[in-house]
Amino acid sequence: MAMNVSSACFSVLSCKKPNRIRAVASEDFATTAALKTDTEDKLKLGGSELKVTRLGIGAWSWGDTSYWNNFQWDDQKLKAAKAAFNGSLDCGITFFDTAEVYGSPLALGAENSETLLGRFIKERENDNPGEEVVVATKFAALPWRFGRQSVISALKDSLNRLGLSSVDLYQLHWPGIWGNEGYIDGLGDAVEQGLVKAVGVSNYSEKRLRDAYERLKKRGIPLASNQVNYSLIYRLPEQNGVKAACDELGVTLIAYSPIAQGALTGKYKPENPPSGPRGRIYTPEFLTKLQPLLIRIKEIGGNYGKTPTQVVLNWLIAQENVVPIPGAKNAAQAKEFVGALGWRLSNEEVDELRSLASEISPVTGFPVEKL
Repeated sequence: MAMNVSSACFSVLSCKKPNRIRAVASEDFATTAALKTDTEDKLKLGGSELKVTRLGIGAWSWGDTSYWNNFQWDDQKLKAAKAAFNGSLDCGITFFDTAEVYGSPLALGAENSETLLGRFIKERENDNPGEEVVVATKFAALPWRFGRQSVISALKDSLNRLGLSSVDLYQLHWPGIWGNEGYIDGLGDAVEQGLVKAVGVSNYSEKRLRDAYERLKKRGIPLASNQVNYSLIYRLPEQNGVKAACDELGVTLIAYSPIAQGALTGKYKPENPPSGPRGRIYTPEFLTKLQPLLIRIKEIGGNYGKTPTQVVLNWLIAQENVVPIPGAKNAAQAKEFVGALGWRLSNEEVDELRSLASEISPVTGFPVEKL
């Protein structure tokens, strides 16, 4: 992704004090969005006490060789991932999302993403003692895992890989074929044992979301979040009741693949589709249909001194109660993401982009969403 060095009032080359630097905002937002303190720039995840930055970083690609990185992982990619981690923190993004299956042998990966994140945290700690890093990871609902204790056992393994005594957010990565009530009970146990600050789910339908919310509520534990595929061109959460249920219940929606795995950045063209498995999703035919929307995104971004990436992330943030977690492979990407904060598209622009995107048939999402 290209860096927007000339972005109004914000340079990705200097990120030490992002909260004191603001881009030119739309007029209706500027009247209500003055400079904010660090605390005000964060939001609580659902009804929990956990506060996160309004945009996080996804670590799905770190160590992965089955979907990302062109099926290879080397020292150069490792250094780039570490630079993404450090660049995010330098710019004030402190929320990182990983999972036990990212980069793991189970997913045909090269190096576990949790292990990498834990290593980056430890190395960063040497030069920045006491710096805040908010860590979210996930439990894989594998068919051979049964009952609440399987959640605690998997969580402890994740903590060992991360080198931490607890994590801030622990999520069920997807609904299980069976045993879901036991998994929810396991999340509650994790909170009560002090192993996590907050708990959430991922890829949960409206019904499963409500069931999980009620089961935890009986124990006085809030369901903090539901992490789902959500972007300008993949709006299933708006259509299947998940977004509305999150808003109703006070559950934060964490949006993964918020830039459609790069398709919304303008980087790819019909003659230059993404490599690897993404090329089978974002085909030349799909990218051809996407061009009118991408042109308009670029035009709108030009009015704000923003890149297409920053525009589509801001579009998600404008939906309220949404925390996008774009994946960052390097420092340039991480720093570009910060430019999505501190300003807001107008309501008319939000509606216009949704209308244009509605003319494009969405790609296939994660199959378990419909279980």
